Amino acid sequence: MSDAASGTSLTYRELDRRANRLAHHLVGLGIGREDRVAVLVERSAELVVVLLGILKAGGAYLPVHEADPADRRQSIVDRSRPAVLLVDDAMRAAGIPTGVPVVAVTDPAIAAESDDDPRVPIDPDQLAYVIHTSGSTGRPKGVAVTQGEVVRLFTDPQWTVERHARVLLVAPYAFDVSAYEIWMPLLHGGQVVVAPPGRLEPKALRELITTHRITGLHLTAGLFRVLAEEAPETLQGVDEVLTGGDVIAPTAVRKVLDTCPDLVIRALYGATEGTVFSTHHVLTRDSGLGKVVPIGEPFTGITVHVLDENLQPAPADAVGEIHLAGEGVARGYLGQPGLTAERFVADPFGRPGSRMYRTGDLARRTADGAIEFVGREDSQVKVLGFLVDLAEVEAALADHPGLAQVVVLAREREDGNKQLVGYVVPESEELSLAAVRAHAKAKLPGYMAPEVFVRLDALPLTANGKLDRDAMPEPDFNQVLASRAPETPLQKELCALFSALLEVPEVGIDDSFFELGGQSLQAMRLCSRIGATIGVGVSVNTLFDTPTVAELAAHIEAKRAAYESRTA
Repeated sequence: MSDAASGTSLTYRELDRRANRLAHHLVGLGIGREDRVAVLVERSAELVVVLLGILKAGGAYLPVHEADPADRRQSIVDRSRPAVLLVDDAMRAAGIPTGVPVVAVTDPAIAAESDDDPRVPIDPDQLAYVIHTSGSTGRPKGVAVTQGEVVRLFTDPQWTVERHARVLLVAPYAFDVSAYEIWMPLLHGGQVVVAPPGRLEPKALRELITTHRITGLHLTAGLFRVLAEEAPETLQGVDEVLTGGDVIAPTAVRKVLDTCPDLVIRALYGATEGTVFSTHHVLTRDSGLGKVVPIGEPFTGITVHVLDENLQPAPADAVGEIHLAGEGVARGYLGQPGLTAERFVADPFGRPGSRMYRTGDLARRTADGAIEFVGREDSQVKVLGFLVDLAEVEAALADHPGLAQVVVLAREREDGNKQLVGYVVPESEELSLAAVRAHAKAKLPGYMAPEVFVRLDALPLTANGKLDRDAMPEPDFNQVLASRAPETPLQKELCALFSALLEVPEVGIDDSFFELGGQSLQAMRLCSRIGATIGVGVSVNTLFDTPTVAELAAHIEAKRAAYESRTA
């Protein structure tokens, strides 16, 4: 295992010994079979040690996302009731949840433990992890997955293991795709290459791929599209790229394969409740690409049903709901038996006692047997590769004292990206939409916080008094608040880039990229275009710190001046 940030590496023996010390320490604290251990650690080699050590002690790891607002992290800990919270120094300094015993991963007592195998008996049906996804009640849902299901997926013979000899760990560990990035290489004697903490931009991704000779990589469908449009050469040298989490654009696949003809792209479909991935579709330079990338064939032991409202197979080309059955179905939702019973139902096509998971995803099975994803049946949508329950976003916004009513929808922009839009009915004319936006960012993870809000006098209703979502007005993505006009050539160039990328007619120098509707993936595109047209490299982190044209122009001018003084 290699840690790209520190430049250090661990052999399998070193990883095993360090994990053993932590396991002994946890056992000494009373951690036993299926006890949940919360984890709040920066992405690093230490993270892999921590997760492996928890499993060796017989426990199950429960990721707490460092990017989540403090009250959401606290809520997850309160409801999950972990036995221990493991933290590193960086996370402890930033603030951690309360009400649970805390153990620092740098505690000298851990280093003093035995590095022998603790020999704790492990059963395949034993809990491996609990990962939280967005919940319709306004509460995150903790999905409980067993060790046997993780091992089954990543030892499936349908994988070509050699393509995953060196895998980049870049996903948040609270995102279930991290299971692929960690356990796929470790189960086959491969290497985990840990990306530095924070956002990873295309240029940095390219450097990591080249320096560490990455062979296997996962990208969300949105990030895959960005790289295809802006820098497909980023993926040169990679053997296989996994992508999914939303509709995969065939045009993006073509662009990448035209630039990287030896690359294998594996389109994936799955759900956290189905243990990460359930189906896959392999694409190469010789693959025929139609207008839709199908979700593919199931992995070994998994059955995919497309069923109508009577739980009968939907006819060919008719839309039905995807149900996952057989191997991979999670145990259920931690501490939520009612919701578990609602979503994990009896499998009428399987053996007695078997279950299937109702995904809420709509699809159609074509005449030739391919399954094409259509959309969602309920309030859950995919944004930036994350499943977001709109009801949870609405519940967080409803806490704002100035709102009488609120509805959140996912709207698709002309560029194909989905953006959350909040429709609000204020209690008074004094309501500030900027204050509502700030409230959302304080309460929700970044990918769940709407950037665009529409003020309404009243929510539209159908004739029978139900909310008429179809009557919600289209948001005006082109609306721009009054701002000073650009004065310098650089400011004019930046305004033009903002305008073209965000599809707004006019941009002033006081306008914020993010308040105009820009999102993380668009931020990557902007930084790439600034480098190509202006000739000065700008990172996404810099854009977050200097989001207005005026601020960004000042940063670029200062960077140019510093360079000229060094070379004078």
